[in-house]
Amino acid sequence: MLDIGRIPAALLAGGLATRLRPITQAVPKALIELAGKPFIDHQLALLHRNGIRRVVMCLGHLGEQVERHVGDGSRFGMNVRYSYDGDKLLGTGGALRRARDLLADVFWVMYGDSYMDIDHHAALADFARHDVPALMLVLRNDNRWDRSNVVFREGQLLRYDKRRPTPDMEYIDYGVAILRREVLDWIPEDRPYDLADLYSQLVAEKRMAGHEVTNRFYEIGTPASLEEARRYLESK
Repeated sequence: MLDIGRIPAALLAGGLATRLRPITQAVPKALIELAGKPFIDHQLALLHRNGIRRVVMCLGHLGEQVERHVGDGSRFGMNVRYSYDGDKLLGTGGALRRARDLLADVFWVMYGDSYMDIDHHAALADFARHDVPALMLVLRNDNRWDRSNVVFREGQLLRYDKRRPTPDMEYIDYGVAILRREVLDWIPEDRPYDLADLYSQLVAEKRMAGHEVTNRFYEIGTPASLEEARRYLESK
């Protein structure tokens, strides 16, 4: 039985956030204020509400500011630890590989610039039912909020390709996955690597299951989406 309180969540928050400049020249995305709080506060509150108590933040650009703000996580009711890219950005996959020793045998992976209100317990239970080392959360998207990149039919994750989408892709990678630590061995050490490449390989080899969610995500990667997320969080 997997205990959600003991399973860490890796938050990928190390990007340069170039699309939000000049805001992010001095402030990392995680600390942009929305609805009276830095975005990371909203994320940690959401995770705590859903039973998650351990977080590993994968940081790069201006990451020290995030660590100073969040600290050990105790004021959020969380245990928070940190992993830094170092001198060069490692991409989502490389950052995750670097954080390997801080993660458990099973862990969550989440984008640090997205607010994703889902039933984490249901996703974890679905992962436990599958005899595979990975599970991707997917949303019926139809190119509404971003470009769809997943073929998901009758509960089966059939194809994932972020770079070469096809017309039959109606779903999108939601930005949350559950992985067994063993799959990190497929990621090269200390060089840039996109997590999407790992996911594509896992899906192609039928080693990644899919779990459908229905609540849309809100992300803060562009000025337009930032304002949309701000309006949503203010409405709550």
